Amino acid sequence: MTIKEIQNRIRQRKYRFSGHSVKRMIKRNMTRQEVESAILTGEIIEEYPDDKYSPSCLVYGKTEDGRDLHIQVSLPPIVVIITVYEPDPEEWVDCKVRR
Repeated sequence: MTIKEIQNRIRQRKYRFSGHSVKRMIKRNMTRQEVESAILTGEIIEEYPDDKYSPSCLVYGKTEDGRDLHIQVSLPPIVVIITVYEPDPEEWVDCKVRR
C-alpha cells in the first residue's frame, strides 16, 4: 500500500468518513478540508494489516494552516477515514514515532 493510492482516492472523492471519525472531528473542531489537506500532503507512519475490520494505516500530515493531524485510514479499494486526532507530544516524537 502506498500513500499515493490513498491520495488518489481522496482527490477523486472515492472515500467516506466513518461515523466515529465524524464525531471525533466535531469534538476536535476539525473540518473535511483539513483532513483532506493532511492526507494529500501526508505520509504513512504505521501500518495495521490485521486491523479489526480491514487493513488500515496511520497517516501523518499537516493542514494548510500547519496543524499536525493523524488520520487512520482503511486501505483501498474502499477508503474510509476511521478516526482523526492531533498527536500528543508526550506520546509521539516529531508526530511520527511513538515514544
